[in-house]
Amino acid sequence: MRWGRYLRKRDSHRRDARSLDPRWANQNRKEQSCWLSPVTASNNQDLMLVRRRVRAIKVPPMSEPVLPSMRVDGQTALVTGAGRGIGKGCAIALAEAGADLFVMSRTESELDEVVAQIEEVGRSAQKIVCDVSDGAAIRRHIGEIDRLDILVNNAGILRPSSLLDLSEDDLDDMLQVNCRGAVLVAQAAAEIMTRQESGVIVNMSSTFGVNGRANNSIYSATKHFIEGFTKSTAVELAPLGIRVAAVGPTAIDTPLTHDRLNDPEIGGDLLSRIPMGRFGQITDVVGAVVFLSSPAAALVSGTTLMVDGGWSAQ
Repeated sequence: MRWGRYLRKRDSHRRDARSLDPRWANQNRKEQSCWLSPVTASNNQDLMLVRRRVRAIKVPPMSEPVLPSMRVDGQTALVTGAGRGIGKGCAIALAEAGADLFVMSRTESELDEVVAQIEEVGRSAQKIVCDVSDGAAIRRHIGEIDRLDILVNNAGILRPSSLLDLSEDDLDDMLQVNCRGAVLVAQAAAEIMTRQESGVIVNMSSTFGVNGRANNSIYSATKHFIEGFTKSTAVELAPLGIRVAAVGPTAIDTPLTHDRLNDPEIGGDLLSRIPMGRFGQITDVVGAVVFLSSPAAALVSGTTLMVDGGWSAQ
């Protein structure tokens, strides 16, 4: 009697274990019935729920590598503000990761150099000379792209000023490029991605998107805008197969910022806020951008990857 009870209990455990094994998820219902039955009315509903969940599990064959790829081979990417600095670095890094590029900037001569460098790594590149705040031009240029897998929404400007000294021109310029431009480009890109039912939008935020700093109130406000825009569009576009995320860099040492960061007063104050004790490099940012653009970040959406040496953790 005890032996029979043991066998029944053992077989029950085996059925439970096999019911959770993804390899059984796509078996014929008739084959599954031999181990899913008999069932009682009381547990039938729970069992059906388990079966539905198991069928939804997508597990790669054991022969495939566990580590997802950070390659973007054969994909098409658009990078705005790509003529120099972080945008240029992002474009070249994506090309090195296997993507073909559309690079956008207001300065054609800068784009010529970027295109040449992308072609040197064996990928194709096309330049788009355009102001991101010009809605008609953005819709025209991006509308001509047949397929778009990745958007790096990078274009932005910084005009440091105290609130009392802020000019209307500087106010308008930062709002036009950092906010309006980001929305117009994302909107045009999302139209293409919606038709494909796939795509990734990577917005460029900042440490100032989660913190405040004196004499940068408007720039900080525009980056807080990017934070909210990223979260809301991620929720809105997820059912359409589109991911939206952001990168939040600290002060990055580029040819344009080098002198400012080496100013004892300005640079010293910024450096004192970074626990890791150094300014960022372009390579620090592009690694985060390529990761978010790649299959390795397939479930990452609606969040910002901070590249700020721990500043925002304080």
